[in-house]
Amino acid sequence: MRQSTDNELQALIGQAVAGDKQSMETLLVGVQDLVFNLSLRMLGTFPDAEDASQDILLKVMTHLPSFRGESAFSTWVFSIAVNHLKNYKKHRFAKYPFSFDYYGDDILHAKVQEVPDLTQDVEKAVLAEELKQSCTNVMLQCLDTESRCIFILGIMFRVDSRIAGDILGITPEAYRQRLSRVRKKMAGFLTEYCGEYGKGACHCGERVNYAIKNHRIHPSRLDFYNAVPKQVMLDVTAAMEEIDAISQEFSFFRLYEPPERLKMFLLNFLDGAAFSVVEKG
Repeated sequence: MRQSTDNELQALIGQAVAGDKQSMETLLVGVQDLVFNLSLRMLGTFPDAEDASQDILLKVMTHLPSFRGESAFSTWVFSIAVNHLKNYKKHRFAKYPFSFDYYGDDILHAKVQEVPDLTQDVEKAVLAEELKQSCTNVMLQCLDTESRCIFILGIMFRVDSRIAGDILGITPEAYRQRLSRVRKKMAGFLTEYCGEYGKGACHCGERVNYAIKNHRIHPSRLDFYNAVPKQVMLDVTAAMEEIDAISQEFSFFRLYEPPERLKMFLLNFLDGAAFSVVEKG
């Protein structure tokens, strides 16, 4: 969807609130990349991100009449998504929480050489790339929910501190201070343990079979590898802050194409009888 002017966007929202399905579809498709990528980084897996994205998009739809244009539409969507994800307890890592100590110990002491070949004839380089991208998401799960959200908004989406502070209910100064601390924490972990992006001994190619054995990746389901990275243009990036050199250490945080199932969910929902119930509600 091309970037709309404020007047065009307000007209589109008005038409969607009035019950026009095409306008509603245009709005929701326009933000689904943002919602899915935020959900993926907050929750860590494609299935969990897909489920949460459906919930968030339904919230956007049902709350659309309350949008008053006091902020950018994408910022408003961010607020709904962040509030939903901060309290989301149905994902894998809510049941099995990670920590930097646990993750670091696993990197140092896992007996990766003792695991047999489990690649199922899938090229090892492909599996190593899948593991690399999966690992970045798992690493994020070592942060507490608030810190994870601060890091994602600041590093991945580069949201201005004033906007991020409003979304999180803290001052811009507090947001910048916390972002600085969590960036250094993440950078320190990478430098110490990761051989791909830091000076550590951990290399994805050497840990492929170990990761398969522990169900961290699956040769038959390459979620990250098959999700073509896509640059999503967001309204909020117009107010980006300067990012210091440490951010270059996180350049591997890509944006992914949402699964086709999420796209079909939107289309099927809008074509179904449930849409009229939501729209009237």
